[in-house]
Amino acid sequence: MQYVPFGNLGFEVSRFGLGCMRLPLKIQPDGTTKESDIDEERAIELIRYAIDNGVTYVDTANGYHGGNSKFVLGKALTGGYRQKVKVATKLPPWSVTQYSDFENLLQTHLEALQTDHIDFYLVHGLDKKSWKKMKDLGVLKFLDDCVAKGKIRYPSFSFHDDLETFKEIIDSYHWAMCQIQLNILDVNWQAGLEGLRYAASKGISVVVMEPLKGGKLANNIPGDILAKWDESPVKRSPQSWAFHWLADMPEVTVILSGSSTLEQLKDSLEIFRTAGAKHLSKEELTIVDEVRKMYQSKIKVGCTACNYCMPCPSGVSIPDIFKLYNEESMYNIYKSTQASYMKLVDKENAADRCVECGNCESVCPQSLPIIEKLKEVHGFFNK
Repeated sequence: MQYVPFGNLGFEVSRFGLGCMRLPLKIQPDGTTKESDIDEERAIELIRYAIDNGVTYVDTANGYHGGNSKFVLGKALTGGYRQKVKVATKLPPWSVTQYSDFENLLQTHLEALQTDHIDFYLVHGLDKKSWKKMKDLGVLKFLDDCVAKGKIRYPSFSFHDDLETFKEIIDSYHWAMCQIQLNILDVNWQAGLEGLRYAASKGISVVVMEPLKGGKLANNIPGDILAKWDESPVKRSPQSWAFHWLADMPEVTVILSGSSTLEQLKDSLEIFRTAGAKHLSKEELTIVDEVRKMYQSKIKVGCTACNYCMPCPSGVSIPDIFKLYNEESMYNIYKSTQASYMKLVDKENAADRCVECGNCESVCPQSLPIIEKLKEVHGFFNK
């Protein structure tokens, strides 16, 4: 396992952090699984295996696994394991309506995790709207008070919005850490590479989430993408390439990833035995750039999800529809994207609701032929 200093906080941490959003699930009698029904025995075994093999950073949140993740993690950290790791969990802005909610939510985390303090307490999933709400309700005062009381050690935030909003949040408070989505494809998405470097320039450590885009960069890889990876004289799995690319950047402190099986965890641990900063050659970085361009070339509709076309007067979920279409093309996942599209059909938000009024096309910054593309998508998912 590779270890790095956690900024200027005075300790080192494993470069690989275990996310507890995709823990092993119980198999139901009909062969299916329920997101909230964690297989506790297997999950605790997995968490402790990670810690026994060098992982010193674990992450959960209030809503993971229907709220059950934090309780299972708390059980796994008994018997001396709590002292071996830094624990991150999150304050959900959507559950806060008044100042007293801050304290109540923190207390539920402390009790569930069976600890007297949280190492990294993140204001969860900040965007422009929730950031304003949190500031107005006094979250920064709350964080300072909790640090003074020893209930949390390091105030932090996770983020899902544009670069401008990210920089505003970074500059508004003495954060110890921020958590952003970053992978070989999302270099200019949300905070992106520029945000990563901006935070680092301010002395704020960065934890990366979604390094595999929810598994899309590790599973069902299109054949031409696999062939491109294989052109490199250094042979790695797509998962390994994704992790190595992130680990190569010294601005990245921890790379978070979840594991649903012990085998997945072992694969990740093996990768992080060698993944380190500034170790990829120019040729290897070029391969990553070429793979990114190949993925981008598979985009069917150049929708940026700006939402200028919304709300559609007929109820069509235009950005969501185009997102599914692009994801199927990029990641070779027809079955799951078709199922998601059929849910839109059931909700009467699918492309067949379009009456060709043209309102969307008149405001689209990309000048997309939205009406034509909606027909194309509907036909594709109904074939």
